[in-house]
Amino acid sequence: MKKTLVSALTAALVVGAASTTFAAANPFSDVPADHWAYDAVSQLAADGVIEGYGDTTFQGDKNITRYEMAQMVAKAMAKSNTGNVNGADKALIDKLAAEFSDELNNLGVRVSNLERNADMVKWNGEMRVQAISERNEGQHMQNKYPALLRLEPSAEVNSNWHVKARIDSKVANLAEDSSKNTAELQRVYAEGKYGNTKLDFGKIPTVFNTNMLFDGQFSGASVTTGNKLKFTALGGRWSQVGGGNDVAADVYGAGVKYTLGKASAGAAYHELKGDGFETRANYRNGSTSDKAQIWSVDGYYRFDGNTALGGEYAQNQKADNYDKSGTVEFDYKGVKKANAGTWGAYVAYRHLGQNVSLKSNTLNYAAMQGTKGWEIGADYTLFKNTVAYLKYFDGEKLAGGKDASKLMGRLSFFF
Repeated sequence: MKKTLVSALTAALVVGAASTTFAAANPFSDVPADHWAYDAVSQLAADGVIEGYGDTTFQGDKNITRYEMAQMVAKAMAKSNTGNVNGADKALIDKLAAEFSDELNNLGVRVSNLERNADMVKWNGEMRVQAISERNEGQHMQNKYPALLRLEPSAEVNSNWHVKARIDSKVANLAEDSSKNTAELQRVYAEGKYGNTKLDFGKIPTVFNTNMLFDGQFSGASVTTGNKLKFTALGGRWSQVGGGNDVAADVYGAGVKYTLGKASAGAAYHELKGDGFETRANYRNGSTSDKAQIWSVDGYYRFDGNTALGGEYAQNQKADNYDKSGTVEFDYKGVKKANAGTWGAYVAYRHLGQNVSLKSNTLNYAAMQGTKGWEIGADYTLFKNTVAYLKYFDGEKLAGGKDASKLMGRLSFFF
């Protein structure tokens, strides 16, 4: 498994914890001051983790071998022994040491069984509180204050396989004097990686266009293979077609995505079959169908380190009404959860036909199913791993053209 500059930056983040600032002079002629990796590469060179080539170049796009990566990990381990590395960075060093233990042993760097097994079971999570105000046809409809505690464990089975899960405990409305809440095992699946191929089995995350079309998870399997050009196939059963757990459908899909430099483009096809489509209002004109056949395309381009433009379009060939969805979004900067003071903003136009956007992502979108209009949002990292989000949608319902708007704020604590 070969890695490029990204691998070097992983080590940079570790060894950088032992330094006060990224103020070192850059010795490499092919890493200009405006390069996104300038600070990290300069610090790596100053710390003696990388040396570059004799012609004063770094050659960051060149593949490096596992042995070369292990040399950088060994130097990071040496820095961690000075005691100037915090617990989170020490855990990352231990994980890198476990990954490259064979190569490190060949270098004469001892990795004990305890170190080899370090961080085999990892827990991530989020505690989230929200405030949501929706207005429909100019009348105030509802205020909601939901809260969520999410736990995401990951356990290593062997070098190729991990078992992952998501557990959500929700409170529907903090403003209500009620102890009612729900706790649910949202996902549980095995994930295997063999080179450029990834396999998932179980109750797995949805794969394509999860923001605009399908939010959540389905029971089944998927396989993705390729590097710059990736192919994906999936099959299983999805239980959220009608917006609730009482409607289910068999689902099959295939897609392709190509990434080249700052740009990416993709296309996908899904077929869903279930009785829920026969009972959906305004699905067909004068006939019934128990299927949805949805194709979609998407594209994304990052202009520089601060600005990006992306969009998606999809159509359900079995629906006669509200059968198209599309979104165009311009992004500026973006938060980094670990870095206080970082922020981002976006502006987007969304059109979400309810017979193709079967369950759009209500966390990432303020726009609702069956509406069209403009959306703006911003996020800001208040403290390390503490992020505030604010989103506003102003538009109209696709059915009847009545006004619709939504304001939502969220405070998330990540751990």
